[in-house]
Amino acid sequence: MKRVLISVYDKKGIVEFSKELIGLGWEIISTGGTSEVLRDAGIHHVGIEKITKFPEILEGRVKTLHPNIHGGLLYKRDSEQDIKTLKNLNIGSIDMVVNNLYPFEETVKKEGVSDEEIIENIDIGGPSMIRAAAKNYKYVTVVIKPSDYGKVLEELKAKGETSIELRRELARKVFSYTAYYDSLIAKYFNSLDSVEFPEIITLPFKDKQSLRYGENPHQRAAFYKEVDDLEGTIAGAIQLHGKELSFNNINDGNGTLEILKEFDEPTIVAVKHANPCGIGSGENLLEAYNKAYESDKISIFGGIIGSNREIDEKVANKINEIFVEIVMAPCFTQKALEILTSKKNIRILKIPNIMRKDYPSLDLKKVLGGILIQERDIKILGEELKVVTKRKPTDKEMEDLLFGWKAVKGVKSNGVLLAKNKGTIGIGMGEVNRVWAVKAAIERAGEKVKDSVLASDGFFPFKDSVEALAKAGVKAIIQPGGSLRDEESIKEADENGIAMVFTGMRHFKH
Repeated sequence: MKRVLISVYDKKGIVEFSKELIGLGWEIISTGGTSEVLRDAGIHHVGIEKITKFPEILEGRVKTLHPNIHGGLLYKRDSEQDIKTLKNLNIGSIDMVVNNLYPFEETVKKEGVSDEEIIENIDIGGPSMIRAAAKNYKYVTVVIKPSDYGKVLEELKAKGETSIELRRELARKVFSYTAYYDSLIAKYFNSLDSVEFPEIITLPFKDKQSLRYGENPHQRAAFYKEVDDLEGTIAGAIQLHGKELSFNNINDGNGTLEILKEFDEPTIVAVKHANPCGIGSGENLLEAYNKAYESDKISIFGGIIGSNREIDEKVANKINEIFVEIVMAPCFTQKALEILTSKKNIRILKIPNIMRKDYPSLDLKKVLGGILIQERDIKILGEELKVVTKRKPTDKEMEDLLFGWKAVKGVKSNGVLLAKNKGTIGIGMGEVNRVWAVKAAIERAGEKVKDSVLASDGFFPFKDSVEALAKAGVKAIIQPGGSLRDEESIKEADENGIAMVFTGMRHFKH
């Protein structure tokens, strides 16, 4: 008679599955709470202590860690020596394990949970048992997901046994599951001592979302979510309308969110190909939208729009005048939704608590042969702003300089940004030469450049950028400072009546 060991925390469907196995001639071994459920359902089974000849001890911490269990799982059915060993020791075969683990992930997320409760929800016997069964998948079936019960029963009814292909598939799920489970535990222990960069790093992600393709149609792609609280993120967004998000939608949408989170007053951010093409802040959202739109009326077409306030009818009507891929906001009025959903292809994302900033996650970048990990760039300014020129910026200029400094943080390096009245008017991005970025921003600003201010994500290594800005009529500059040629740039600014402010902090973005 084939034997199955059933010990599950998630008991969904286990009674029905057990009844089917009994009907197919299997003998059931069970433990603890699962045994009680089966007993209440009138399902005949053997208690684990009858197999181990040893009671459960230490409040259930030890029950399946026994040679009579692991020997029955791990022996090779085509090895005469293994068969002889089990016969001499009177160990019976166990041909299937049905098990899922203590809910460590759910426990660690509970509010006010104690360290003791978290530790008690670290499963020991379960992972040992399912790993043993998975290692011996050539002969043993291991089931950890209730969704796989039907698949197993289908093969047992059709063939009298499971296929090697199914057993290998189920084994693969086990090792992914236990690796994920252990990564959560490692993450918890690292958090106890505030270790962000441990000697060995394991990063848990889950809930795979298949994507049609990656950055380009010939690249395969998928999206996995972090296990922490996802509120205020793309991963936690509620999609209200439109087809599934693509790789580029998610990437660009995340870039939009990161910029948007820098601004407290009503703000609109428009992004295209991971770079902002327009950012505007104002007393109300319509004013902010108009500034973002006027920054670059062409590039915003087909882009992503993010708002840090509820989108109402007036703003929705303005958005509907152009084609955009995505609109993101903390909420939408009913009338705004009716207006926006009139377009079939637009994606509408509701992101509650869109301004949340307290994310513990690290920033990751995959490179050939490794992975780069860093803290997220969440700071804005150094210890203090320092005016380094003879002329100080006016209050209005300082307001625009600080707006520009927040905005340029989201621009790919070398990046500069021209701003006026808390709206972008010209952005130079992704250049290998800073003066090229400056000239691109001036060109894009056109006639609006006069009396504007410029923010630069890095210092000016030469005075050429200041010369170009002075010629264009820019009145103030904010930059990190720290170049060997700072004095050269300061002198050029003084000669042209430009105010220059050093932040003591740069914001490269690659």
